[in-house]
Amino acid sequence: MRIGHGYDVHRLVEGRRLILGGVDIPYGKGLLGHSDADVLVHAVMDALLGAMGAPDIGQLFPDKDPAYKGANSMVLLARVAELMREKGYALGNLDATVLAQSPKLAPHIPQMKENIARVLNVSLEQVNVKATTEEHLGFTGSGDGMAAHAVCLLI
Repeated sequence: MRIGHGYDVHRLVEGRRLILGGVDIPYGKGLLGHSDADVLVHAVMDALLGAMGAPDIGQLFPDKDPAYKGANSMVLLARVAELMREKGYALGNLDATVLAQSPKLAPHIPQMKENIARVLNVSLEQVNVKATTEEHLGFTGSGDGMAAHAVCLLI
C-alpha cells in the first residue's frame, strides 16, 4: 500500500470559467492557470503521483509548455491514471477537500465524484469529495482563490 497527498491552489479572476472536478460551475469568477486550473483535479493528480513516487504535475505537464495551454484537467487525470496502471497500482480510495468561501459547491459534488471515478475507472465508493469554507480567513476565505487537498491509497 502507498499513500499520497496532493495540494493545489489557484487565484480567482474574472473572465475565466470555474471548473472543479470537471464540472463547469456558474460563477462570476474562474480559476487562473495555464490549463483549465481545476484545483480539485490538480490536487488529486498530485496525490496519485506522490503515492507512485512519480514527478508532480508541474514536471509532467509544465506550464511553460504550450501543449498544455487551456488543457482539460480531466484529460491530464486520464494520463495519470494510465501511468498508475502501467506501474501496476490500483486505487484503494481517494478523499479530497475543496477550500472555497463561495460559491456553494454541495450541489455539484455528486457530478465531480462521478467524473473523477469514471476517469480513474473506479467505483463511486472509492472517491470522496468534500467542500468547506474557511470562515472568511485567508486567501480562500476572502474569495481571492481556491485550494484543494487530496489523499489517496494505492494498492
